[in-house]
Amino acid sequence: MEQQPMLIDGRVHDLGDGFNVRRLLPVLQARHVGPFVFFDYMGPVTFLKDKGMDVRPHPHIGLATVTWLFEGVIRHRDSLGSIADIRPGEVNWMTAGRGIVHSERTPPEARGGGMRAHGIQVWVALPQKDAEIEPEFHHHGADELPRIERPGAKLVLIAGTAYGKASPVKVFAPMFFIEATLEAGAELPWPPEHTERGVCVVDGGVEWDGVTVQPMQAAVQAGADSPPLRTTVASRVMLFGGAPLDGERHLWWNFVASSRERIEQAKADWSAQRMGKVIGDEEEFIPLPA
Repeated sequence: MEQQPMLIDGRVHDLGDGFNVRRLLPVLQARHVGPFVFFDYMGPVTFLKDKGMDVRPHPHIGLATVTWLFEGVIRHRDSLGSIADIRPGEVNWMTAGRGIVHSERTPPEARGGGMRAHGIQVWVALPQKDAEIEPEFHHHGADELPRIERPGAKLVLIAGTAYGKASPVKVFAPMFFIEATLEAGAELPWPPEHTERGVCVVDGGVEWDGVTVQPMQAAVQAGADSPPLRTTVASRVMLFGGAPLDGERHLWWNFVASSRERIEQAKADWSAQRMGKVIGDEEEFIPLPA
């Protein structure tokens, strides 16, 4: 990444039933920002009656997945037996480690029609020393997350550390993940302890070191310090970043690893259905891509 913020428009992927996601990371010029190796902007979409999000059981290794909603509800199930509905302001943090299988679906009671889905899903690469740890799942309610007030800004610290606060979410490397609501004319400095950083705009828009970032766009930058974000209109943004990764990662489908050999092993394990079943959602699964 260059010293001046790099603007990212992302690529749109259609998941069916009008449910689009915009993939902002990885891109060729920025494969990761701190430990963040994947950043999807989901929706917004309004589902018709009997429709919803149906991500069938699929595997992960070497990462933690984080879902953050602005609207809607998603039911998480996994091969550990975890089941948790996530709603706006709450955190589902799943550490895949050596391997986990999960599904993400709209609950039956939310399929009456008119339900909206809008949010962010990110993958955080685990440090190499933690890549093969036992998988875990943790749900955190909205009242567990630190609230931070800065001049003209209200922040929710989802994970990591920033502005003298620490989230209770279990992380494995220095990082920050924040939802920030900014008043018109606000100026927000970056957490100084993190050397890689990015912003994704949800509503409004921000100016960062001469770069204008609009809704569903992101901008990323690395360096010892950085000019603050500024806004002329009321805005909502996601801030993310942390310390540089301890080496490059290979991403293939839902797998993150430091070696191609580990990716190949995961592919073989999933093809042979050796990675477990999602308890309560055993009938379906996503086959390994050709």
